[in-house]
Amino acid sequence: MSDSQAVAGGESPAELLLRAAAMAPAERYALAAVAVVSVFLYRFLELHVIGDALRGFRGGRVELTFHPASEIYHRVASKCRSLHGRYLATPWLASPHLQTLFLGISGRPPSFTYKRQLYTVRDGGTIALDWLLASDLEDADGFISKDDSTPLVVVVPGLTSDSAAAYVKHLVYSIASKGWNVVVSNHRGLGGVSITSDCFYNGGWTEDVREVINYLHHRYPQTPLFCIGTSIGANIVVKYLGEEGENTPVAGAVSICSPWDLLIGDRFISRKFVQRIYDKALAIGLKGYAKLHQPILARLANWEGIKKSRSIREFDHHATCVVARYETVDTYYRRCSSASYVGNVSVPLLCINALDDPLCTREAIPWDECRANKNIVLATTPNGGHLAFFQGLTAGRLWWVGAASEFLFALHESSYMHRQKANDHVLHSSLESSIDKSPYVNIMEDGMVAPVTKDGPGNNDGSPSDHEVGVQLSNGVDGRQQLEVSGEKHNEHVSGSGNESPAGSANRQGDGIYSNKLHEIIAPVKRSINQLTRHQRKSIWLLAYIAFVTSWPLLGSLAFITFRKKFRNPLRAK
Repeated sequence: MSDSQAVAGGESPAELLLRAAAMAPAERYALAAVAVVSVFLYRFLELHVIGDALRGFRGGRVELTFHPASEIYHRVASKCRSLHGRYLATPWLASPHLQTLFLGISGRPPSFTYKRQLYTVRDGGTIALDWLLASDLEDADGFISKDDSTPLVVVVPGLTSDSAAAYVKHLVYSIASKGWNVVVSNHRGLGGVSITSDCFYNGGWTEDVREVINYLHHRYPQTPLFCIGTSIGANIVVKYLGEEGENTPVAGAVSICSPWDLLIGDRFISRKFVQRIYDKALAIGLKGYAKLHQPILARLANWEGIKKSRSIREFDHHATCVVARYETVDTYYRRCSSASYVGNVSVPLLCINALDDPLCTREAIPWDECRANKNIVLATTPNGGHLAFFQGLTAGRLWWVGAASEFLFALHESSYMHRQKANDHVLHSSLESSIDKSPYVNIMEDGMVAPVTKDGPGNNDGSPSDHEVGVQLSNGVDGRQQLEVSGEKHNEHVSGSGNESPAGSANRQGDGIYSNKLHEIIAPVKRSINQLTRHQRKSIWLLAYIAFVTSWPLLGSLAFITFRKKFRNPLRAK
């Protein structure tokens, strides 16, 4: 009856609802709006402060993945309290996005001053090595002698980061304050250093790390070398360790927030709205890096495409793939992903990843590969963001910095540090096609690695020149054979001087031409066999035995037919 009277009075149901809504106090609408926004932000920012409170602010447990028979875990990682405890994020940064954002904006890094060394690599490029010695923190005159045995940690920063990044300064200061020396190997074109060659770094470019580590090992042979990579630097470090295997002078390493699989990471970072924000922010950083070196990139790459890039993938398409000569962006991502090199790592390696990392997804973590390698311990935490892991009410510490240094100190005190085999100084390249190397290096016919451009100038600080270091590091199997051949030729020339006839000289020249042609024929076969041996980890004699057994039926049949014809002809003649 009332409804009919309302309709008769000319008021619709909608008008009645509006009148009833107007009767509610405005404070209730404000509370409802605050509740809706809070729920949205809690979900959007992936906050976990309520979960932390329900757990009594004890934090999430650190989960370890390792081989059951791993001595690195049982003898080294088991002594690290950080890896067997819990991680609790700073309450007002209880979100991976807030942690990552705060690290980029402030990070509260310690204050100190580096000592810079400019190192020129073989292709003419320049790398800034920023040093912080333990003695520098004691107001002493920092100096490292050639026979110094104080451990040295090499830090490789992340994408578009250098030694001035907050997380790098936290790490460097923490290690130096405990008595070790630290050097940050900045990427080319970063740290305020200009590009001095046509080579640029990328997510899988390991040649700079390889050359810096070999240089430091050659200059300080008594110093234990350790390496820590962060973000894309961690991908480079793990890939380098997998390429080198047993032949690296690195005694131990740590990987922090590695992307592991660049192709999966590319799919992840373009999946959700919040990840696309990170994608655009990183693209802006890459374009800023490109703008610093515009004269060179405009000549080598598609500069118009670089300026219009709105994502990492577009930048890699117009810059990285053009300069490094990859067919496609996916080819670049597949070839440069460190996940495929984990199985060949022969150095004690601690890997730390946060499962809520907004940049490097947990989907890319090679769980099974890490579990299968006895040298690797993988530590994952429920929270932490990307390279953040802030601790305490004031967010003055990074959890992973303490965990990494604790692992390296425990490794140094143990007997499980990796030691490079004697006479194994070959600069191995990855066993991929030559498309990975251009235009950075050239794969020669004898398997040696040589730069495309001319060698850079030597150092002026009393160390061996870059070219000399390269020769000394190349005395592997092939290099040793080359040195022996050159020595034989020199001895023959000395013993035969003044008594050799023109005919003998001509014969010697003919023998030299013949040996050179023979070497040209054998070198590719030898290189392929060496690569196959390294791939399969089998002895060359075992491979030869397998080849002989598998090909014997065909060879036996051919031999039987050949000798049967030869025996028939003499019988017919008789």
